[in-house]
Amino acid sequence: MKEWDVVCIVCPKGCRMKVTEENNDMKVSGNQCKRGLTYGVKEVTNPTRVITSTVKVNHPIHRRMPVVTKGAVPKGMMLDVMKEINLIELELPIMVGDMIIGDVLGTGINIVASRTIK
Repeated sequence: MKEWDVVCIVCPKGCRMKVTEENNDMKVSGNQCKRGLTYGVKEVTNPTRVITSTVKVNHPIHRRMPVVTKGAVPKGMMLDVMKEINLIELELPIMVGDMIIGDVLGTGINIVASRTIK
């Protein structure tokens, strides 16, 4: 039997959960809602994260532009995604929601601008 201690981040409660696996059967305890069940299993089998960062902007006043992934990327790919983000330098204008990188590293997730700078 394998056990993991997980703190749920789905809602502000921050439930401390225990996820156990025995004979390929996953069980979650300590959650206060159904969303915790899903989160607990996903966190130990395929953890993912949304990335927020900034990219360079070629402009004398606005030097950085905030960006965000439009979905969660595998946790193990976060550093590689950040390397891709750090290669970008934008020209203005940029509108909130504009795609900055499409399908980053084949994840199917786009990176978009999270601010408008004209």
